[in-house]
Amino acid sequence: MTTSALPEPVAGFIGHVNAHDETAFLDAFTPEGVVDDWGRVFTGREEIKTWSDKEFIGAGGILTVESVESDGSRVTVIGDWRSSHANGRARFIFEIDGDKLESMTIRKV
Repeated sequence: MTTSALPEPVAGFIGHVNAHDETAFLDAFTPEGVVDDWGRVFTGREEIKTWSDKEFIGAGGILTVESVESDGSRVTVIGDWRSSHANGRARFIFEIDGDKLESMTIRKV
């Protein structure tokens, strides 16, 4: 599946991730954006950056989208994540606030 099947801002976000564009990745979140990575919660730009430097953008991650489900401001993506930190299928749940991401939750499929 291509990211063109994804609603914005999730499509752009995944494009930024796969391009390893840290600035655009961080700018995709609201100022108080949240990443919940398997129960570990990172809030705000600095915490998200610190996490991402080791486990997401900094790990050279690539997300291959397998399926998408949208329900209002919630978009759920099932995808295959490959990086130098972790690999495997996961569920990415995005909460959208306007043209920004309010949160991204990563869980087991």
